[in-house]
Amino acid sequence: MIWMSWRQFRTQALVGVVALAPLAAYLLFTGLDIRQAYDRYQSRCAVADRCLDAMSQFQDDYRTRLLFLALLLAIIPAVLGVFWGAPLIARELESGTQRLVWNQSVTRRRWLAVKLLFVGLASMAVAALASLLLTWAASPYDKVSGERFAALAFGARNLTPIAYAALAFVLGTVIGLLLRKTVPAMALTILAFTLFQFLMPNMVRPHLMAPVTVTMAMTADAPRELRGVGTDATVKGLSIPNAWVTGTSKLLTAGGQPVDARTIDTCLTKPPQSAGGGAGDTAGCLGDLNLHVKVDYQPNSRYWSFQWIESAFYLALAGLLAGFGLWRIQRHVS
Repeated sequence: MIWMSWRQFRTQALVGVVALAPLAAYLLFTGLDIRQAYDRYQSRCAVADRCLDAMSQFQDDYRTRLLFLALLLAIIPAVLGVFWGAPLIARELESGTQRLVWNQSVTRRRWLAVKLLFVGLASMAVAALASLLLTWAASPYDKVSGERFAALAFGARNLTPIAYAALAFVLGTVIGLLLRKTVPAMALTILAFTLFQFLMPNMVRPHLMAPVTVTMAMTADAPRELRGVGTDATVKGLSIPNAWVTGTSKLLTAGGQPVDARTIDTCLTKPPQSAGGGAGDTAGCLGDLNLHVKVDYQPNSRYWSFQWIESAFYLALAGLLAGFGLWRIQRHVS
């Protein structure tokens, strides 16, 4: 079975190697380039008053390139599911070649299990190699930017791409088993996996661990920013270094009640009580309100916990789908 699976899969494997080779070469080149730039950034940071400019330039030079590479890596699991997973069983059922195997000593479940294991591990290996190279290439940038929790960066680094590839491949295989048609299975696979990848960072990931909540005071130091804050606006300018801010409340008073924008405007446009006292009157008015905002965030120390939890979730889902496929193949009508 393994030898037969290899003979059926070798063309796709060769195409995968040919496609992955230039990406790997470019990631190696990018990693070396980023490291040289990082060394220059550190040397410029030796002068205190030039460090912020050097940091900004370093991030600007590589932000777009790394976002593009992260997007490309996010596509790899979907491509594997569409071109390796969906046709794996659907093509056999569509052409009827599965009967040759099923009429011999190989059971249906063993036939499917070997295919899932052999091609599934190959899919995970491809994603692992791409993830390893991108993680290595981007590591100096990630140290400076502190953006590891960003949706694209999180899904393109370390463990999660491997789990994504496993789910995409098994999802495509099971959809092909159910539809028995290659092209519809490929189309449905990409739609279903895209839905998964949209829901996970937006609906599921923020709730994998309970966030830390802090209260941050909003002073009168930046009245221009306060003027632009409405009742439904997200407060700008608040961030926790290297952490993932998952939510902010509206501006609140000392009693925890939302502040209407007109109240702030009243303070900002309040006429001075004495000559030259306008700024002081504004600051006093805002200070009396004791404005603050509640911020929910995930500390940077939880990054690996999120990586393991999300990867385990995807692998468990892939296992459940594989189990369903093994159950369904036994009841398949030839």
